[in-house]
Amino acid sequence: MRRRRPDIPRTIEPGCSSARLEAFDNRIKVTIRMAYGFHRVTNLIALIILRCSGLDIRLPQPTI
Repeated sequence: MRRRRPDIPRTIEPGCSSARLEAFDNRIKVTIRMAYGFHRVTNLIALIILRCSGLDIRLPQPTI
């Protein structure tokens, strides 16, 4: 605590939070758990990029 004492006011003063960063971190962790068993790291990276890009991808719905 003593070592980081000057950093605490600098973090609070601008009014910025780390919520967005924490949300991305959580999304990446969930994606890694989801992708357990992938054989290639490139597939995992592609899945993380897809999930964090904000695209709304929906599966096609059958027409009746």
